[in-house]
Amino acid sequence: MNGYLHRPSQIGILACELYVPPLYVDQAELEAYDGVSQGKYTVGLGQLKMSICSDHEDICSLCLTALQRLLDETGVHPQHIGRLDVGTETILDKAKSIKSYLMQLFVEHGNSQVEGVDNLNACYGGTAALFNAIHWCESSFWDGRYAVVVMGDIAVYSKGNARPTGGAGACALLIGPNAPIVFESGCRSTHMEHVYDFYKPDLTSSYPYVDGQLSVQCFIQSLDLCYSSYCTKSQMNLDNSSATSSKEVNLSSFLGVCFHTPYSKLAQKSLARLYLNDLARQCSYIQSQEQLDKYKNIDLRACIADKNVEKDLLEWSRELFEQKTLPALHFSKNMGNMYTPSLYFSLFSSIASHSCDELYGRRFLLFSYGSGLASSMYSLVCRRVHETRFTLLSI
Repeated sequence: MNGYLHRPSQIGILACELYVPPLYVDQAELEAYDGVSQGKYTVGLGQLKMSICSDHEDICSLCLTALQRLLDETGVHPQHIGRLDVGTETILDKAKSIKSYLMQLFVEHGNSQVEGVDNLNACYGGTAALFNAIHWCESSFWDGRYAVVVMGDIAVYSKGNARPTGGAGACALLIGPNAPIVFESGCRSTHMEHVYDFYKPDLTSSYPYVDGQLSVQCFIQSLDLCYSSYCTKSQMNLDNSSATSSKEVNLSSFLGVCFHTPYSKLAQKSLARLYLNDLARQCSYIQSQEQLDKYKNIDLRACIADKNVEKDLLEWSRELFEQKTLPALHFSKNMGNMYTPSLYFSLFSSIASHSCDELYGRRFLLFSYGSGLASSMYSLVCRRVHETRFTLLSI
């Protein structure tokens, strides 16, 4: 990389590598095996397959594979990596980090000067790792080298309603300046609080304790709060730009809307929930006066569990869902919930569904959630870059 006396700009994702174990469970067959009604998993949850590990793989091998493939595909030498952040909730040791296992790929090439460690908070750890890598590249401590973010998990549940929402996979992201996928400055919101919706107090077991109803309510409430704050911050950024000051920030502002996806049906409900937020804000892109009038004074917190409201919004937002979120669900439907990398598999599924010409200059909205809880919403912009090997086409 170039000398680092000049501060970098356009920090973002330069390249990515996704890895999923080759074994899977067919959800229709799991329905039959579990003795549940046909369609409970495939229609009710929206899941078709669930990736699983054999006894030859664990969280370290998943992450090592994703990282090695990223280095091989990009041709980046391990000595040119200055930071490696890991996001996972699949722990093998209460003290030793997964990152320390990954250092094997760097030390063998004479590079032990790699900052960063593991980030842990349920499914949010990958996003925390990504933010750390971005902040390092933007900081006075950046030494001119690339950052890498590795996220991976093996999601398993005991027999019961949650078991079909498992999965396994890992992704590795190369982070640096002059990127084709850039993080929008100042356009980020966060909501965190203390709650027991999903937790793993038994360190001898991989199975979590889950309050499914509470977890969904926490997810939706966090989504509402993050979207409200995000729109306020993003609108302020637009208002400071004379060229775009007349534009309103809403769902129509984005080519794609991606969510952390424990199961695909929740992503559809999440898009519908954002549409309800836009109705409450009386956004100008909504043409139906009947819809605007019905929900202009809605109390968002009071209607989180209201099935009648949910039914209306699922129907009214169907076209928006098919345009902006359905393309992001290919991996989720066919591989399941991968915890920390789930959101980023969704992002690259959405990106892969568009041509480069369709992507240039367009924005993606992302919502990350981890139980316990931690959540953030932020946006990315796709760029046409020149004189570099890292382009949208290469991603």
